[in-house]
Amino acid sequence: MAPLPEHRLSEDEIRRLYDAHSAALMLYARTFTADVSAAEDLVHGLFLKLLRSRPIVIGAASAYLYRAIKNAALNLQRDHVKEAPLPEDEPWFTYRSGGLEIAVALQSALANLPAEQRETVIMRIWGGMTLEEVAEAEGVPLNTAASRYRYALAKMRDTLKPYMG
Repeated sequence: MAPLPEHRLSEDEIRRLYDAHSAALMLYARTFTADVSAAEDLVHGLFLKLLRSRPIVIGAASAYLYRAIKNAALNLQRDHVKEAPLPEDEPWFTYRSGGLEIAVALQSALANLPAEQRETVIMRIWGGMTLEEVAEAEGVPLNTAASRYRYALAKMRDTLKPYMG
């Protein structure tokens, strides 16, 4: 296997990464934290840290971002010593007029997935990452990431069947 490419992130790259990934990272962070403001703090804190340190990134920058959010969220949970349940009373998604029921159903379908599958789906669908990048972010083989994605989609398809046309 060829070594992963590495490079130091520039300010422009960090801004482009923020524009491209901040919304999906916010959703991803919400799966680890109890409230919106904690998720926002994680995402904004990550990008402030990136702007200050401009780190050398090995591999895909998107995989680095998701790993960093997960690590920061796990550190936050450890510091607060209790597990934070996924919030059910706060919407994770913005929805168009009349789409509240579907948004709530999607949120419920995601919340009911095992954590590894939920993380994979968020990175793949909302983060726009390839399965290779997801595998890199999660530190698992490509086949494991692909299986998690496939199983998650099957479960979500069953859950969301009443809403499909």
